[in-house]
Amino acid sequence: MLDIKQLHHEFILGKKKQQTRISVLKDISFQVKKGEVVTLVGKSGSGKSTLLNLISGFIHPTRGEIWINGSEVSTFTEKQFANFRLKHMGFIFQNFQLIPSMTAFQNIELPLILKGENENKRKQMTLDMLEKVGLKEFGDYYPSELSGGQQQRISIARALILEPPLILADEPTGSLDSETEASLLEFIQQLNEDLGITFLIITHDEVVARTGHRTIAIRDGRLVESGVSQ
Repeated sequence: MLDIKQLHHEFILGKKKQQTRISVLKDISFQVKKGEVVTLVGKSGSGKSTLLNLISGFIHPTRGEIWINGSEVSTFTEKQFANFRLKHMGFIFQNFQLIPSMTAFQNIELPLILKGENENKRKQMTLDMLEKVGLKEFGDYYPSELSGGQQQRISIARALILEPPLILADEPTGSLDSETEASLLEFIQQLNEDLGITFLIITHDEVVARTGHRTIAIRDGRLVESGVSQ
């Protein structure tokens, strides 16, 4: 599903005559197989956020290859990657990233509108997704009227609505209390088991890290560990 090959990335600081190159990722290679839940752990500054942005296509690597679902996305233009993301990738964010002026229903429906689905199909798919995440009665609620856990479920529903084979989650429980965190992690595991969705979860939380089938650790831009979670 995801194949990272000798990925290296540098940021260039300063003007032309006084440029400084800072290596953030240093020849990283790993794979995430279809149907896996893999957690990527590392302290602040370890390079995990840069890696997520590279996989998401928001920045391009200095060198190396990124393959997702059989396509080498590291060669894509910005427009090509935008179209690819819509079809193949879903995203879950720490701060939910819901649009406050839209209802829960409208937030979930938005990717379908961007894809160009007709209104009747959008409505049924969105209602089905609300039921799947256990929030059937909350479609008309605005984000400010929902709890943190409910907002994150709406975020997950939006990520799932186009049935992407890969979901990237960036600190998905970072804004939640421990009880809500446990409920959300159980929900992610259920989605993985029932639907076979592949998850790559970025985290610094040890509890979250233990929920994956496998944990990858990154330190100072290098892969330092990869193994099965206990």
